[in-house]
Amino acid sequence: MKKKKTLIIAEAGVNHNGKIKIAKEMIDVASEAGADFIKFQTFEARKLATKNAKKSNYQLDDKNENQYQMLRRLELTEKNHIELIDHCRKRGIIFLSSPFDNESIDMLTRLGQNIYKIPSGENNNLPFLRKIGRLNKEIIMSSGMTTFQQIKDSVNVLVSSGTKKEKITVLHCTSEYPAPYNEVNLLAMPEIGKKLGVNYGYSDHTESIEIAVAAVALGARVIEKHFTLSKEMEGPDHKASIVPEDLFKLVKFVRNIEKSLGIKKKIITLSEQKNIINVRKSIVAAYAIKKGEIFTENNLTLKRPATGISPMKWDKVVGTVATKSYIKDELIK
Repeated sequence: MKKKKTLIIAEAGVNHNGKIKIAKEMIDVASEAGADFIKFQTFEARKLATKNAKKSNYQLDDKNENQYQMLRRLELTEKNHIELIDHCRKRGIIFLSSPFDNESIDMLTRLGQNIYKIPSGENNNLPFLRKIGRLNKEIIMSSGMTTFQQIKDSVNVLVSSGTKKEKITVLHCTSEYPAPYNEVNLLAMPEIGKKLGVNYGYSDHTESIEIAVAAVALGARVIEKHFTLSKEMEGPDHKASIVPEDLFKLVKFVRNIEKSLGIKKKIITLSEQKNIINVRKSIVAAYAIKKGEIFTENNLTLKRPATGISPMKWDKVVGTVATKSYIKDELIK
């Protein structure tokens, strides 16, 4: 979290459909794409939803099941977590998972997780926030479905529970899948950092990747993006996720933006310096000028290369006397 580069979280979420083979394939893709983290979700359906809980609109599919039943088939056991953590180590990518209950926090702590991702659905869960805050670990918290004041309240809980504010990163987020572009409100993201004194980033639920790239230009320290092996797969989040090809593009674009941001100072770069002579102009004779003639706006003009008098000295040259004769296009001395 202390690295200066933007940290990219490839959000696998529940797009593994409860199958370890698919989860491992997603780890492979995220690693090859160059993401810093791949993130899953840690929960038990019986602790997350009532047995009669209905699905949200974006979760509706062809299966005749409610939310609880859907979550049951998307659970990952502790054994599954260990297997995925081991696969992440082999592929050189950091395993991350969002807990959704206190027992899941305990399990992830047991498994050695050092960064805790708080999902938008839990950012107003007081006992949950206190438990994570007491760990004094790095925290990334999504801020979907909140106001500035509500985020501030949640951050205050984390800090008062024992986590230093500098360890907290708040991700601006619109909790809809996919998120409408006119509801992204991306300019709120840097305001979160300014008003709350925390690191900030962006959890992107739009259909494409350009908003996440724009967030990097606005100073996002962390970018999170859902991805899937195929939008045609069965499950609640696939259609609002990007495919591997776009994940590769996202990582590439983010790294290019990082390189291009530079410093808050306008300078002539090394690559520009070699082009100055051939691209800029000098004051030259528009046609033959005899010694003793007065330089005027008619007998002078501006042409490349920039090895003579700068055009910025035009007013100083016009009106003076030629001390030698010039042929057309000759640089004025």
